Amino acid sequence: MSDSRTPAQIEADIVRRRGQLAETLDEIGVRVHPKTIVGDAKARVASRVDQTAGRAFVVVNRTVSGVRAQFVGADGGPRLERVVPVVLVAIGVVGLLAVSTKRRRG
Repeated sequence: MSDSRTPAQIEADIVRRRGQLAETLDEIGVRVHPKTIVGDAKARVASRVDQTAGRAFVVVNRTVSGVRAQFVGADGGPRLERVVPVVLVAIGVVGLLAVSTKRRRG
């Protein structure tokens, strides 16, 4: 196998390859630098937190919308047939708690 390149071409090729090797080593140095690793880890955690918060927002929003639909009609007014029983139950629970607290103190 004979190399038909001139000494100048071989030298230019060596200089070019050294430059590429230096770039590769610099890139590896940046990738393995502790600050880079920490920054990448922070970015991954922040991304997951954002995703989790986004999912939680969607779930809460759907739940609130579903509950609201149970108590508010299409016209925006309260659905009394559903609101009144819930209010009565809430008043009953508060009353029982008040009586229970009075008995413990008294």
